[in-house]
Amino acid sequence: MEHSNTDRFKTVILMLAVTGLVVGLAFWFAGLGEVADVVWSAGVAPALVALVVEILRSISRGEVGLDIVAALSMTAALVFGETLAAAVVALMYSGGTFLESFAEGRARREMHDLLSRVPRTAARHLNGGLEEVPLDDIEPGDRLLIRQGDVVPVDGTVVSDAAFLDTSALTGESLPVRVRKGGAAMSGSTNAGEAFDLTATRFAKDSTYAGIVRLVEEAQRSKAPMSRLADRWSLGFLAITVTIAFVAWWFTGDPIRAVAVLVVATPCPLILAVPVALVAGLSRAAHFGVLIKGAGPLETMARIRTLILDKTGTLTDGRPKIVSIDAHNGMGEKDILRFAASLDQASKHPVAQAIVAAAKARGLELPIPSEVAEIPGEGVVGYVEGQKVIVGGDDFVAKRVGRAEGAHASLAAGSVLVAIAVDGHMAGHLVMADPLRDGTAGMLAGLRRQGIERILLATGDRAAVAERVTEGLGLDGLRAGLTPDQKVLLVLTERKNGPVMMVGDGVNDAPALAAADVGVAMGARGAAASAEAAEVVLLVDRVDRLGPGIEVARRSRRIAFESVVAGIGLSVAGMIAAAYGYLTPVQGALFQEVIDVAVILNALRALRIKPDDPNAPVAVIDAVPENIDLKEKTL
Repeated sequence: MEHSNTDRFKTVILMLAVTGLVVGLAFWFAGLGEVADVVWSAGVAPALVALVVEILRSISRGEVGLDIVAALSMTAALVFGETLAAAVVALMYSGGTFLESFAEGRARREMHDLLSRVPRTAARHLNGGLEEVPLDDIEPGDRLLIRQGDVVPVDGTVVSDAAFLDTSALTGESLPVRVRKGGAAMSGSTNAGEAFDLTATRFAKDSTYAGIVRLVEEAQRSKAPMSRLADRWSLGFLAITVTIAFVAWWFTGDPIRAVAVLVVATPCPLILAVPVALVAGLSRAAHFGVLIKGAGPLETMARIRTLILDKTGTLTDGRPKIVSIDAHNGMGEKDILRFAASLDQASKHPVAQAIVAAAKARGLELPIPSEVAEIPGEGVVGYVEGQKVIVGGDDFVAKRVGRAEGAHASLAAGSVLVAIAVDGHMAGHLVMADPLRDGTAGMLAGLRRQGIERILLATGDRAAVAERVTEGLGLDGLRAGLTPDQKVLLVLTERKNGPVMMVGDGVNDAPALAAADVGVAMGARGAAASAEAAEVVLLVDRVDRLGPGIEVARRSRRIAFESVVAGIGLSVAGMIAAAYGYLTPVQGALFQEVIDVAVILNALRALRIKPDDPNAPVAVIDAVPENIDLKEKTL
């Protein structure tokens, strides 16, 4: 709301400046010069008042910016009767600030998406029945019913025989985990199995998920706002301007020359070049499926030196895939997959759904199973085309066919073994894992060529799994088993090496994304909380979009810098010409307009940036991910 009010105010100031200049010119051409002077002065007044207020605010914060030059030029022009020049300067300045606001405005929702995932009520057991109670009414010791698909509302202990929980949004573990009776269940995890009972161990406000929300809010508040690139030269340019104007007046005794110097010096190249180039960069990055939420994050993105990556859903796809099929008793691989997928159609287990998807991808026709019985977290038993089929963990199936357990004890870390039995005989095994995304090694090598000096992995998964998955990638560090606050600490620690970029997709990554200089969320399938906490969202489910995104950011920043240097050089030349009397105030204002046009055209070159990677096709977005509101996030 605050940004919206500010944008409307700047729009009004711009419209008043435009109206004053145009109406004044109409009176001037009609021969009513005195009326034109009044209209031009009236058009300048709102911009000048707003400018003075902004200068006072900046000074109160200990900042001295280029706005002082614009205020001096408008004031001097009005005092010495150069009202047309003042009107032109007012238009230039109000137009520049409007563009800056447009470029740097953050289209960022507050914590709506993160908070909306928190259930508002829970089903509590009471006197043999169930009552729906607000979350704040839950106390430690209360017994709750967690239905299938429910988000666990508070931290607690599983009372039922077992619970099957999807904790990917909290720990980064891609596969759901089975929690036995007496085990701990974290708030924010999702019940991926049958309904179970939970005994609350904490109040809602003290639970894991609430803590993650607080971490995101604190990290966002602690991040200092991005200062304008222009302000880095403000003091020097201000000193040069005032010196030239004072010397011109002192030696000639003509105050109009000082006015002309100040008008030419109005720092529109600095005000316009940066936002125009960066807005063009934002548009170009979006062309490659990289949504950057403002000019500030884009500029910071151009200076990144350290990259921290989450594993699940970022370096890996985040969904289990069949790595191999081990057939027994002469049964073919297609038959094994067909039997397993047919029976798993009756299960909502994520592994079962992955098996069904794999079978359909291979074009297999799946008959409807019958007499299906699912043991949550263990396996499924039923009939497929009259044959009894058992699908589940190796031990679960082995017990039912009389075969020795632990047949695949040497299974690689991070893999899941699914056994299949048909008519009482072990038919085979499916080995499933969450492998690296294709082209990950090449993507990381490309990022190093672009100037990324350190690349680290930060995951909530086990060390053995992380080491196996990232073997051969040449990472500079690997941190496993991290909690959300430990990821934040890692980000803050790495800042000593330069600006840090964090890439993740889960709720557990959201605090670290907010704490990083630039947070990047996998928006296509990532958690809404991470998309909100991040400054950059990858709209396509491809982490290799980072390369084009960083290159666009760096080249856009370089174009902005070039435009500033060229614009300031021309402005200084114009100030010298005005000091010698070769430019009147109005001519100086028009000369400055020519500089502005040249600066804008140069800055718009950012729209034609083509990343060097020849294999980086333009991302055509056919559908907007459900957890991202592009209407609110784009500029």
